[in-house]
Parts: sequence; C-alpha cells; structure tokens
Amino acid sequence: MTGERPTRLLGAERPLMESHRLLLLDLDGVVYLLDHPIDGVIETLAAHRGEGGRVVFVTNNAARAPETVAGALSGMGVAAEAGEVLSSSRTAATLLAGRLAPGASVLVIGTESLVAEVRRAGLTPVTAAEDAEAVVQGYSPDVSWRDLAEATVAVREGALWVATNPDPTLPSKRGPLPGNGALIGAVRTAAGRGPDAVAGKPGPAMFEQAAAVAPELSALVVGDRWDTDIEGAVAAGVPSMLVLSGITRPAEVLSIPENARPEYLGWGLRDVRLPQPGTRWHGDAVVCGGFTAAAEDAVLRLSGAGEPLDALRALAELAWATPGWEKVTGDGEDAVAALRELDFG
Repeated sequence: MTGERPTRLLGAERPLMESHRLLLLDLDGVVYLLDHPIDGVIETLAAHRGEGGRVVFVTNNAARAPETVAGALSGMGVAAEAGEVLSSSRTAATLLAGRLAPGASVLVIGTESLVAEVRRAGLTPVTAAEDAEAVVQGYSPDVSWRDLAEATVAVREGALWVATNPDPTLPSKRGPLPGNGALIGAVRTAAGRGPDAVAGKPGPAMFEQAAAVAPELSALVVGDRWDTDIEGAVAAGVPSMLVLSGITRPAEVLSIPENARPEYLGWGLRDVRLPQPGTRWHGDAVVCGGFTAAAEDAVLRLSGAGEPLDALRALAELAWATPGWEKVTGDGEDAVAALRELDFG
C-alpha cells in the first residue's frame, strides 16, 4: 500500500484467494492442530477449489508418504489427494537427482517413504557407507546409532550430504521431541561439518518446487512459523501470510527479522477469503484500520479502536522500522483491550 514510506505488510481490496489461485499450505498449525482441522479450513479449501484454485500441502515431515499424508487429511474431513502433497523427502530426492548421475547410489537414513522417493527419482538406495555417492538424511523413529555411524563415515569420506529438513524438534502430545535437526546434529558433530544442502523449510527449494506445480497461477504461502514457513517463502520469492492459529504468538511478530517477514497477517487460513487491510505511514506513525502506532523513545504506543489484528499490523510495521524498541503500551481503553486480546504482557 502506498504512503509516505513503503510498507512490508500489504493490503488487498479483494480476498487473497482471488488474486492467489495457488495456495502453498503448511500443515500442523495451519490446516490442523495435532489431529483436528482448524476452524474454517474445510470450508475455505472447498470455496477455493470451487472457484478454480489449487492447493499444495507443503510439509517438512519426511517420514510419511504423500498417500499417507493425504489419507490422514481426508480422515479429518480435509479433502486432499496424494498429488497435492509435497514433502521434504520428495524435494530432497529431486535435489539429489539434479546433482548425481542417473542410478547413483544414495545412503538413505530415514523411513521407507524416503527410500521410495529416492527410487522414484531414478537413484539407487544403499545401506553401507562404502557404497554411497551421497547421503540423504530424514527423520524416522527407528533411526539407530548404526545408521548415524554409516552416515558419518560416508560424509567424512566425501559423499554429498542432503538433509530433508532441519527441524530440531517435532510436536507430540508429550511436548516437543527430538526431530531430524537433532539427528543431523549427531552426524555434524561426528563428521565435523554440516549438510551440503537442506531440502525443507526454511530453504527455498520446497516452495520453488511447489510453485512450479502451476506456474501460470500466482502462489501464496500460508504458514504459522515465521522461522520456517515465512523465511522459506521469502527465500523463494513467494508472497506469504503468517497465521496465528499455530505456534507463533502475536507478540513474537514484532521481533521477526527482516528475512522472515510476511506480506500479510491472519488469524487463520480462513482469512484468505477476506480483503486485507494494509498499513500506511502517517508521518512517523503507522496506521491500520482504526489503530495508530507511534514510537516514543523505546516505547511503541497504540491508540485508536477496531479489529485487534489491525492493531498488530500497525505495531508490527512500526516495530520492524524501530530498532531498539523495548515496550508496547496502549493509550485508551480500546487500545488496552486490543493488546489484552493479542496476549501482550
């Protein structure tokens, strides 16, 4: 949106899904939470597809085959087909195929789904370091010390090393548990170096491949993590919406680094069905909807009234342009109420 200064957060007079016919969607925190669809997701996807839109579910999970992911989504009532699922295992296999000769041998650390993707890419899965021209490492609950040892030997001897994703943890009902990033750390420590390439978010490869599914359509990434989904979208040059239905809390938005800032903010995926109010500079203050945010020394002051998400948009735009800010405060009952709804301390 135009104004005295350019803004990162943009406005849209019509619903985003009308201008972005290809939605690239993260799963946990965007489409569902653990095993339940998030409010509005089923209806939003139905409306989007009904108007000719397309969907790609983009997941860092390398342990499950696309058919398994699509089946799990369908079991929740979220319509999905295997061809709409892009996993980091497929992206990793595609990266390997682009760097190796057809039929090259690849040591696979991960699930049978990752083995199948390597075969699908025209490469040969192996289990011994001495036979490997490359290593691909993905998460599996059955990865053993022996698997990590084979990967370490192959990497130390010069094999190309591709990791499916760098996630240090994975969610569970018992809280965060070690993810692929933790397993990568074991090989990194033993081999003395990191992977040559990481296929999954926050790298750009997954979103580049997902956008290529329908290059004639304008793509939009929707994610709940700025440090994977949105950073990956920025790296791939694809516009994005950060939603607050998953792990990112409103107050965190104000501290997002420049390489991971979205163009849009939403409560959830359902907001792609709505116009998007933009932010604009008014002198040294930022205005969005009925709210105004202004900086006074190290304090960001919010005033006005309206939709709380507009308050967050104004504060985020201001915070991103105000190095060294320390505190957020509300001037007036409505502003204080908005900050309370946004869970600002």
